[in-house]
Amino acid sequence: MPSPFRVPRRGRSENASVRAVLAGAASAAAAEVESELSVPPDPTAAAFFDVDNTMIRGASIYFFGKGMAGRGLITTKDLIRFGWQQLAFRVQGTENLEAVAEARDKALGLVAGKSVAEIVAYGEEIYDELMERRIWSGTRALAQQHLDAGQRVWLVTATPVELARIIAARLGLTGALGTISEVEDGLYTGRLVGEPLHGPAKAEAVRALAEREGLDLSRCTAYSDSSNDVPMLSSVGHAVAVNPDSKLRAEARARGWAVRDFRTGRKAAKVGVPATAGTGLVVGGVMAGLALHRRRVARNRPLAKALRTLR
Repeated sequence: MPSPFRVPRRGRSENASVRAVLAGAASAAAAEVESELSVPPDPTAAAFFDVDNTMIRGASIYFFGKGMAGRGLITTKDLIRFGWQQLAFRVQGTENLEAVAEARDKALGLVAGKSVAEIVAYGEEIYDELMERRIWSGTRALAQQHLDAGQRVWLVTATPVELARIIAARLGLTGALGTISEVEDGLYTGRLVGEPLHGPAKAEAVRALAEREGLDLSRCTAYSDSSNDVPMLSSVGHAVAVNPDSKLRAEARARGWAVRDFRTGRKAAKVGVPATAGTGLVVGGVMAGLALHRRRVARNRPLAKALRTLR
């Protein structure tokens, strides 16, 4: 049966705001099964957590790719290339939309024609192998505080919703809002619904979920590490910057938002894929070096240009 949110091919030129609304609505609708729980003691308040570098150290989709590579389902070359894309993004401090689109299209191509059940099964194994030990204990404790107060807690992430649900379930959270891939007859079509749940699309998903669940956003809390999530953080009454990038730290200071940093020392804070993620000794060494000298590297235009060519 075709997805009710399918985007016609003629509609690929839709403007970004329309596609963000579509992605947010689709993600909120997909969260319905996750939220069908008993009514909590505090039904109008909730918490929303970003995943990458907020709940987990590094990029969840990278670890998923690493697990898939270990099973021979993608190549090590693809994995290393994706690692470099993540590195370039974190070092430069700005998002490269072409790199995001390339990574998205590659991921969609890899799952096209595969069954959702198969991918979910891989995701559960990979979470246990590679992700569980990378959960920030401090962020996990924050989520538990909301649960203990009788509030519901959702992850809100650009990560595919199937993987986001696994993480949420393993952490005992209410559910997850994530990027929605189109599915027909239990198989991925290789197309997205709307766009990745990123930036404004996250805020749209939170608003759509709040409307459906009867949440009072002025009583809700959102957590993120990235300035890209300012729209989501601004949509709730309480915003917390967790392990923030430099732009979000400045934004939090200007707006009076709380800041929680669970990293230590100089940290590899600007590197989305940690040096220990297994892209190889060379890549790992470069990542560690760049993390330690990130300010000097960020000003090094020739190196930044070279990194961009790795896309």
